[in-house]
Amino acid sequence: MMKQIILITDGCSNVGVSPVVAAAHAKAEGIVVNVIGLIDSSEIGEHGIEEINEIAEAGGGMSRLVNTSQLSQTVQMMTRKTVVQTIHQVVGQELKHIFGDSKIDSLHPDKRSQVVQVMDELSETTALQVALLIDASASMKPKLQAVKEAIYDLQLSIQARTGDSEMAVFHFPASISGQDEVEMDLGWTRDLANLNRLFYKLNMKGTTPTGPALLKVIRFMTGESDGLFRHEASDERPDPGHTQKGEDGMLSDYVV
Repeated sequence: MMKQIILITDGCSNVGVSPVVAAAHAKAEGIVVNVIGLIDSSEIGEHGIEEINEIAEAGGGMSRLVNTSQLSQTVQMMTRKTVVQTIHQVVGQELKHIFGDSKIDSLHPDKRSQVVQVMDELSETTALQVALLIDASASMKPKLQAVKEAIYDLQLSIQARTGDSEMAVFHFPASISGQDEVEMDLGWTRDLANLNRLFYKLNMKGTTPTGPALLKVIRFMTGESDGLFRHEASDERPDPGHTQKGEDGMLSDYVV
């Protein structure tokens, strides 16, 4: 199972643990962290750019600065590239174990072609989980439509894979009173039915607890999230293939 977090933000974190530390923890848990900085209506600034790059580096992922018109293709590109990189790393380690220090390029052309074919197949068939973590601080409000469209396009892309693939969506800070770091919008799912309601009643706030939000999403992805999200109705770990919803649907817990 390959796991990755895609963090979408337009500014600097200002609450709680460093997101760089949180990203390093994700990498240690086998979760890649990619970061997209949205820069349409206001510049992120030098500190924000530095933080974005440091989060991705600590999380073993990629970072990009894009405007809203590029967001959808960037999210899909990051997902694909992260999968391919992970496959290459695994295959490279196996080759080193079998052939010593030999690399793919040093293999006989026929063998190299076979290895590349296997990697391509694994990229499409290996199980994949993608958690989107959305910055919902006040400055992100005019960009949320682009985020929603990007989520829809990514979900279609995930559905097109032959492997077992699913997506979860979170935003921070949470709208629920007393749950300040992060809130779940969609649990693990391949279902697009409720996507049109995503962020419908989102209560935008000014704080940006990126680090604490990352840590909670990591706990969710590693199965340590019991009780963290109100969408989870019991103390048992949710089925990764089951969409978590409130009693009235995906956004029933929102408070405006």
